[in-house]
Amino acid sequence: MFTWKRTLAAASPLLLALLAPVLPAAEKINLDRTTPVPDNEPIPIQDFFRALILRTPKLNPSGTHIAAIINPAIDHTELMVYDLKTQAIERVGAPTGDYDIYWTEWLNDKRLLYTVGFNKWLTEGLYAANIGALQGAYPLVLRGGPELVAVPPNNRTHPLFRIGPQSSITGEFGEVIRFNTDNRHNNFTKDYPILKSKDGFEVKYLADKDGNLEFGFTSNHGVLSLHRLEGDHWEKCPEDLEEMDVIDAGDNPGEIIVLGPRADGKPRPLQVVEAATGKVLDVLWQDKTYDFNGWLYRDPASHNIVGAFTDRGGPQVIWFTQAYRDLQKAIDKLFPGQVVRIFGTNEAGTVVLISTFSDRQPAKYSWVDLEKHSANLIKTSAPWLDPKRMQSMSAIKYKTRDGHQLDAYVTMPAGASKENPPPLVVLPHGSQFERSTWEFNSEVQFLASRGYAVLQPNYRGSAGYSWMFSKEEEWAFRKMSDDVTDATKAMIASGLVDSKRIAIFGTGFGGYLAFSGAAFEPGLYACVAGISPVLDWAKVLQDQKTFQFSSAYYSRMILKLGDPKSEPDKFAAMSPMRHADQIRIPVLIGNGEYDLTVELNDAKDLASSVRRKDISAEVVTYSSETDSIEHLGHKIDFYTRLEAFLAKNLKR
Repeated sequence: MFTWKRTLAAASPLLLALLAPVLPAAEKINLDRTTPVPDNEPIPIQDFFRALILRTPKLNPSGTHIAAIINPAIDHTELMVYDLKTQAIERVGAPTGDYDIYWTEWLNDKRLLYTVGFNKWLTEGLYAANIGALQGAYPLVLRGGPELVAVPPNNRTHPLFRIGPQSSITGEFGEVIRFNTDNRHNNFTKDYPILKSKDGFEVKYLADKDGNLEFGFTSNHGVLSLHRLEGDHWEKCPEDLEEMDVIDAGDNPGEIIVLGPRADGKPRPLQVVEAATGKVLDVLWQDKTYDFNGWLYRDPASHNIVGAFTDRGGPQVIWFTQAYRDLQKAIDKLFPGQVVRIFGTNEAGTVVLISTFSDRQPAKYSWVDLEKHSANLIKTSAPWLDPKRMQSMSAIKYKTRDGHQLDAYVTMPAGASKENPPPLVVLPHGSQFERSTWEFNSEVQFLASRGYAVLQPNYRGSAGYSWMFSKEEEWAFRKMSDDVTDATKAMIASGLVDSKRIAIFGTGFGGYLAFSGAAFEPGLYACVAGISPVLDWAKVLQDQKTFQFSSAYYSRMILKLGDPKSEPDKFAAMSPMRHADQIRIPVLIGNGEYDLTVELNDAKDLASSVRRKDISAEVVTYSSETDSIEHLGHKIDFYTRLEAFLAKNLKR
């Protein structure tokens, strides 16, 4: 699902203090503890939802330092640089207040870029800093965050960025500029022609492996097109982007890597295509069951594509070279029982950055010295969670009413059996084109720790399934709801859960599916909860029409979903708000105060409709939040309410 963000007022600096009195005594925020609570104590809610202590580590080109985003015992993130030789740590934080550092990227061995964000979602600026002097970081862009296009390997201190809205840089929205990070003033040049689309928008750019701008994408009345930079102008390419998805630029000039079109009832292949002609040059990979739905990995020395990460029934890595296959095999032996992902090496190939995880183990980050044959732990991302107290996740298959076989993931609580079937929480994933997968999931483990089985159904439109369905069915929202229903009924038929104690809960698009289930499947669920659920698509599109001249979202949705004015019955049939009178189960909704006005109002109207039937319905709003709940204090408050809500409505 798309998300919508708006420029907002500053958050209250007393946020956590104000929240503390409404929380149970055991759930007062304490981020100083980094070890698990004793086995005889319930795991606190904050342990499942607090920010990871370390995430997204990145290795500099020579492999001497690692940069990462850290959460140093506060509800705000900082940038850390770790010296592998001396083990010295250098840190820099964001300004005082509700600010975080979101993202970082190495330019060369000494210099990094990082972004500062506000309110957990709004990007405030882009900064450059040198190791050994992180506190002397200097801004490149204020008031709006540009999007990184490339770091040219042979000119690393001059990265390419796409200019975003509300930027402090004078220029045309959407153009690509080159920063000279050696200078603090007058530090950018306009080296490329602007990609324009009549009655449309440019939406994305790709550089070639050498960091030169090569491809651009436009949306014209919702139709996506690919363009190739030819000298000083852009040429439209023949590829039909409704039939194929561009993943990245290829290894050679003029090549693109695409998820190929549907054909012969087989999963779509990962292909190399000549952009100027549409000719297929090679097939990199094709699975027997799933479309490719991941990302590519480039060797840091050659910059060629050498591997790909994807999700099948579980996570998988495909290496295209024997050297990387051998490397993966050797490192796997060091971490038995874990999924090992190689996500960085130095240019010499002697230092490897890896993550290890499982369904019960949050990610651990390590670096491997191939010359010394040693592995060194950087940090466990959530050391306060004991894997022995987490529950295993299993992949199952279920059949839809129209005969397709899809995946779902089931996590059972401790002590569950057919003789003692637990209550079930159905948890559809929150983004329309992503998918649930086998991995550690904090929300799932929280629910399992409270005694609930959790079902995560993948539905049509989920990543990996497009080969099974027509293009139209990727936008068939009611059929997606039917898929979730079919998965739930399959779980009931297994006898593993109590059919009389089933809840459905989701965020964003998952919230839409949750409330669709409540409205369209009377008697199946005992209660429904959601975070920022979409309840009326016609109203959402009407609200988004305001931004039709500054965003491609509205025209894309009209093209794919239809126009509420010409198809009112279709929109009425798929919108839970239009069927609120059919919801006869308790309701809990969490919304950000700065979510779309229409969504917040719909949540309140739906709750009022349910309450008129003498059924409980609560809408909780949170300041400084948009279409998700990001501040830890707010998370603790909502999931405390959810725990009580489920306990009340799913009790025997």
